[in-house]
Amino acid sequence: MDDQYELYCLADPLFYDTLDGRRGEHPDFALATRDVPDGWEHRATDTWLHYAPLSGRTPAQGWKIHVSACAEDAERAIAAVWDYCVPRGIAFKFLRSLPVMTMLNSKAAPRGSSGKLVTIYPVDDTQLELALKELDVLLAGVEGPYILSDLRYGQGPLFVRYGGFAGRRCLGENGEQVLAVEDGEGRLVPDVRGPAFSVPAWVTLPPFLEPHLAARNAVTTEGLPYRIESVMQFSNGGGVYLAEDVRTGARVVLKEARPHAGLDAAGRDAVARLAHERDMLERLAGLDAVPALVDYFTLGGHHFLVEEFVDGNPLQRQLVRRYPLTRADCDGEALAEYTSWALDVLPKVRRAVEALHGRGVVFGDLHPDNILVTADGRPVLIDYEVATLATDGGRAALAHPAFGAPADRRGTDVDAYALGCLCLGLFAPQLTIMLPLDRAKVVRLAELIVETFPVPPEVIDEAVRAVAGPNPPVPEPLPRPGRDGWPRIREAMVRAILASATPERDDRLFPGDVAQFEPGGGAGFAYGAAGVLYALEKCGAERLPRYENWLRRRALTPDTGSGIGFYDGLHGVAHVLDLLGHRQDAIDTVDLCLREKWDALELGLFGGLAGIGLNLLHLGGTTGERAFTEVALRIVDVCADRLGGPDDVPEVSGGAHPRAGLMYGSSGLALLFLHAYERTGDAGLLDRAAVALRQDLRRCATGEDGTLQVTQGWRTLPYLDEGSAGVGLVLSRYLAHRDDGGFRAALDGCRLVTRGRYFVQSGLFTGRSGMIAALGSGLAPAPHDPGTDLAEQLRGLDWHALPHGGGLAFPGDRLLRLSMDFATGTAGVLFAMSTVLHDRPVFLPFLEPPGGTGAPATAQPVRGPAGRLRPCDSPKEV
Repeated sequence: MDDQYELYCLADPLFYDTLDGRRGEHPDFALATRDVPDGWEHRATDTWLHYAPLSGRTPAQGWKIHVSACAEDAERAIAAVWDYCVPRGIAFKFLRSLPVMTMLNSKAAPRGSSGKLVTIYPVDDTQLELALKELDVLLAGVEGPYILSDLRYGQGPLFVRYGGFAGRRCLGENGEQVLAVEDGEGRLVPDVRGPAFSVPAWVTLPPFLEPHLAARNAVTTEGLPYRIESVMQFSNGGGVYLAEDVRTGARVVLKEARPHAGLDAAGRDAVARLAHERDMLERLAGLDAVPALVDYFTLGGHHFLVEEFVDGNPLQRQLVRRYPLTRADCDGEALAEYTSWALDVLPKVRRAVEALHGRGVVFGDLHPDNILVTADGRPVLIDYEVATLATDGGRAALAHPAFGAPADRRGTDVDAYALGCLCLGLFAPQLTIMLPLDRAKVVRLAELIVETFPVPPEVIDEAVRAVAGPNPPVPEPLPRPGRDGWPRIREAMVRAILASATPERDDRLFPGDVAQFEPGGGAGFAYGAAGVLYALEKCGAERLPRYENWLRRRALTPDTGSGIGFYDGLHGVAHVLDLLGHRQDAIDTVDLCLREKWDALELGLFGGLAGIGLNLLHLGGTTGERAFTEVALRIVDVCADRLGGPDDVPEVSGGAHPRAGLMYGSSGLALLFLHAYERTGDAGLLDRAAVALRQDLRRCATGEDGTLQVTQGWRTLPYLDEGSAGVGLVLSRYLAHRDDGGFRAALDGCRLVTRGRYFVQSGLFTGRSGMIAALGSGLAPAPHDPGTDLAEQLRGLDWHALPHGGGLAFPGDRLLRLSMDFATGTAGVLFAMSTVLHDRPVFLPFLEPPGGTGAPATAQPVRGPAGRLRPCDSPKEV
């Protein structure tokens, strides 16, 4: 799980939230209560507590010291650093609590940064050397995980890395803002933070660190009887490698465990779990469903388990490849074929689990990634690090969130629950992850599975009993999308949104994605109040002056570090304030934005120049402020200059490469060029729009079902944000102005993605609601094509619908908590349904038909505080 989501799951069982209101249950380290020293400043975040002298001696970058520690040594290590750094005026920070420390060192935590408990910021190399020597003595005996991104100093808990101290940013190779440092010529370049130590090319390693680098490089795999062929998987606890036993020529799997790293809920590290797995494999030796144990050894302090290589594919991979509802050409025959395959797999997996039970072992971590299926259909269960003895009646300390049993299940009942979830999950992938939000949801999922697949009801009934117990709960009698009338559905979603509101809080008004806890995110369009109020206004809900005033206050007094983009910042807030009639507030908010150095931003619609330019064009029309339009056209010129040619992007999206699509890719730029063309009539802008669209189409691939989808190399995406649905919307707008045979064919492929009948998430940006909104915003079938059944898409929202506050709500990204925001949650679902069901036209921002928006030419401008609006020459942090 993404570590941010895990952290924000700790605070509340229904919504992602900070721990601020739950410090009694998850207390900070004792040092957090110390008074801030005189002459020092202090800043707190959800994860770190920062301390720095007001003298301002801390440089912007340099060699930083990291301290790692185990839980039992954490308080001692923090106290030692505090007592050392404060008298010497050295800035530092430390993780604020044990839960945060555990989360950032869990198995799923990022490998590069994991293990850091304290960070110290020496002012120069001299202070660096002295601090390391003296702290090495003060922290003698403290043990902690190895920090992979750093160079270890000696054998203790001290590590060093060169990097930024201040939060400066620049554009990375993927075209998005990343943390930055100055290179040797004073240019900002990405501050690379990978899981391996490296020194920037313009930096010289201090001579006193050279012996420590030599000691690090002295550990190799030379002399082992195994030759590593490839990496199969990495986690924060270690790696899994495919290797050859050079003595026999047999292929084997090496599992690595790093000391003190990869913690689980019981506080065990990866080494403890690997030794436990060795013991379990010995107990289970000879079973067909269990890999054979080959060897166990240590190297450089790391532990390695060697086991038989099983030539099979994970069940998860087979599920993804075979699952029919994601295909545009799914028919009854495909459903029957898939059902037959699933019904063949399930009893085989059950027998494999029962074989373990026969040896007195509870597997404890059953899910499709831990089930290998060989060519002859034999299932083999892998990964026994959390297995337990049946007689102990225990529970696994790690579990997949979609298969982890509730607290009342013990012993073999843990596996029985996971088997029930596996049965349901083969027909409704990932959705059992929602069950902690509403245990009665299992009944509704079962109904939908039996309605959709030709699976015997008794098979699903048995799975429901395994998951819910002998007396399954009764779902609340709520309206069901696609089955009940729009007014009733709309009222139920509005009721849930309002029931969740927290106007007494300053950080957020409505609960949403974890991104709302970034500076300004709680007010923003994608994850905050602006997007929710936008959806409520567009669906025809009653006005909410109290909540509008909350947004107005946040707009005019934004958090330090707030973004200025459309979906992630103040431009989106201004757009909504203008829509709600608070025009002066909107103009004042844009005035704040125009003081920023906007030309250094990324290009995309979500948080970059495309979104800002589109909003300024829009507000230039609604307010009559020519300054807005003038800046917008300057932004168009900047984007045109930075666009490049059709082939100046890689053939894959994401990762280290720029992303494609409407929100982050070139399609957002094309939308800006099209609006500018519609405003100016400059045909050259149509040419630039065509180039931008060809860049995104270069990163698309045609599937076996004829759909055109954005490719990331390892998967393809149909979604609104980074997928082909968003690309198709802009293609459709382009073709309204100029015909192009290639674009028409591409649009047909994009339209086909709306025929998919299953989406793991319901949200607007990366889920089913995006397909509905695309259909309502310009991706409707061509006249010669009957297209998708819209009613089918609306009914499909029932897969995710959950009760809240007497109304209807939807889970956010990861499905772990409910969300009310626009990008991931209930407001986005409400908006999407409005685009196809409301009695007046509703469109995504900037995707209404050409000529359908804009204020009359006689609109009177509203002046800002200075009497006029203009970009400011000197940037000011918002």
